[in-house]
Amino acid sequence: MKNEKLLIVGAGFSGAVIAHFLASEGYRVIIADERNHLGGNCHTFRDDSSGVMVHKYGPHIFHTDDTEVWEFVNRFAKFQPYINRVKTTVNEKVFSLPINLHTINQFFNKTFSPKQAQEFITEISEDIENPSSFEEQALAYVGRDLYEAFLKGYTKKQWGVSPDELPASILKRLPLRFDYNDNYFSHRFQGIPEEGYTHIIEQLLNHPLIDVELNTKVSRDDSFDYDHVFVTGAIDAWFDYAEGDLGYRTLDFEEIRVDGDFQGCAVMNYGDENTPYTRISEHKHFAPWESHAKTIAFKEYSRACSRGDIPYYPIRLVNEKEVLKKYIDLAHSEKNVSFIGRLGTYRYLDMDVTIREAIDAAKCFIDSSNKQLKIPVFFIDPL
Repeated sequence: MKNEKLLIVGAGFSGAVIAHFLASEGYRVIIADERNHLGGNCHTFRDDSSGVMVHKYGPHIFHTDDTEVWEFVNRFAKFQPYINRVKTTVNEKVFSLPINLHTINQFFNKTFSPKQAQEFITEISEDIENPSSFEEQALAYVGRDLYEAFLKGYTKKQWGVSPDELPASILKRLPLRFDYNDNYFSHRFQGIPEEGYTHIIEQLLNHPLIDVELNTKVSRDDSFDYDHVFVTGAIDAWFDYAEGDLGYRTLDFEEIRVDGDFQGCAVMNYGDENTPYTRISEHKHFAPWESHAKTIAFKEYSRACSRGDIPYYPIRLVNEKEVLKKYIDLAHSEKNVSFIGRLGTYRYLDMDVTIREAIDAAKCFIDSSNKQLKIPVFFIDPL
């Protein structure tokens, strides 16, 4: 066993993966989380009334092209294949997402072939050179009709600002397809663990050198008692908001319980701006290998995140990036503290990227410690 005393703040995927690798190398690790459960925003639990596996903080589908990460998570859980097929209700009609050949033909009442659809979209798209905003990117991408139906209202509700204030890069992540492929993701490996994500976290932390402390809030003052600290929580909160608050969106959920089937699919988006919620997720459909007589679903409302709320999506507009730079400077003045993960680096990360970065960070820490080198404050540049 190593002599170092290590603390990991946060028991989500970032913290659990790092703890697992360090304990496997003989380091004793304390992992603390202020919530009463493991898994962070990936926490899942079995609902007592319906028997449905619930994704407490919204649905999570695991998708990746990283073979090593896929093989890693499959060591700790049995993953069932799952294809994320999202529907959307717009103008009292239901369409499939992402925008594909079926969506285009249905919306415009056409029977286009792939080539005809591509030519049509090119014709209706606006000629905007170097789009600078989400709105400009959308108009250049799919034209005004599809933008206003499927993207404008949903985006405004999700981010709380007009799409002309958001960077074009947000839209560049969304696919546009000229075939009938309605798989929301294009990654080679896609699935959901049979026993939920919390089960994976439990397996990662099942080691005699790992001590788990839930309902435990760790402050910066507590860090001085440890040889090294990994912070996976919000970087602005770690410094007691000394440079101001970083901007996040948070989510509120309205529960729906009925017998049978509520909406017939896992996710139904609502693109109309006058519908206050962004989507409804029905969780029994995330486990189609199970059968349940009752169902549980959640309406999802997005709003600005205040202190005490659970941060979900970093906004990362110009003002937030300026504040982040100040926190990065503060972080570099810390002694024996590293920041990692979605909150620690103020970046939106999918689960596979979160795990990849945690694996690399753990290996970097072990290698640096063995060579008596300085441990990086950030293993990935937050900017």
